[in-house]
Amino acid sequence: MPERIIKVVLTTPLDEQNIQKIRAVSKGISVDQVSGLIVAERKGNNSDKAKLDLLLREAEVLYGYIHHFPRDLPKRLSRLKWIQSMTAGIDRLPDEIMKSTIHVTNTSGIHGTSIGEVVLEMMLMFIKDAPACFQMKRDREWKRYKQRLLRDQTAGIIGLGMIGREIARLCKAFDMKVIGISKSGGPGRSFPEVDRVYFREELPELLAASDFVVLALPLTNETRGMIGEKELRSMKPGAYLINVARGAVVDEGALVRALEERWIAGAGLDVFVKEPLPPESRFYELPNVIFSPHISGDMPDYEWRATDIFCENLSRYLAGEPFLHEVDKQKGY
Repeated sequence: MPERIIKVVLTTPLDEQNIQKIRAVSKGISVDQVSGLIVAERKGNNSDKAKLDLLLREAEVLYGYIHHFPRDLPKRLSRLKWIQSMTAGIDRLPDEIMKSTIHVTNTSGIHGTSIGEVVLEMMLMFIKDAPACFQMKRDREWKRYKQRLLRDQTAGIIGLGMIGREIARLCKAFDMKVIGISKSGGPGRSFPEVDRVYFREELPELLAASDFVVLALPLTNETRGMIGEKELRSMKPGAYLINVARGAVVDEGALVRALEERWIAGAGLDVFVKEPLPPESRFYELPNVIFSPHISGDMPDYEWRATDIFCENLSRYLAGEPFLHEVDKQKGY
């Protein structure tokens, strides 16, 4: 009896080394790269739509960035059993997928170093007033000022998953006090890097105690709009908000008002509700905002490391073993 062939479809362009790494998992794997067909379809070129539809219809496994997935995904994947996302966040997946029996896995955990470094970069830029130095250089001015230290500042981390814990570890290296909130455990759970863990209901208390509030949690129905006017007004006037989660965790209208009216000292933002950030956005003009274009999770070998996780999961899939980083679709992460 012929060996069953597992059809794997790649929606993100991968280099030949990564593709060969996937094929090397088993001779029973067929790999099809469809990223070019998806790009053509998005541009209105439907000359190869029938070919793309066939490859998608036969796919048992889908691998790629979610934003590279084709349109009408649920309707075109009748045989799909498993999606491996190249990102940690899966909030862009269609509801039909989240309510289906299709397994979803992500790359949770590989972003900790890169995101942690971006958070510390933003903290240091604010505490050392780097924007003022950049402005002095532009204006050819020389104005000495008293700098501050991260030491003894309090970082309040909302979301103590693998990324949040890495941020906590880095903050501790600067002798900061670290407090946090974790949905999976309150004060009874031990987090060695965290001085105090609050319950979700104690968010106002954490906000009032923090010099830096760091958002490192997934976007779910529960966390959407979690930081609004009430929460921003609970923060210290001299505190900073840093968001490396998802833009929609924050009410951006309330944040703009908070920054304009100085309810808080500033914001470091890597994510926004609408991306790319529109040219008319007020965030471009606010002097107390530092932002990066949703790159905090990037690293030079990202796709190689993500594909390592996929290959491990592919081996487990073939062996009927539990996945690494399987998403709880009820929780949304």
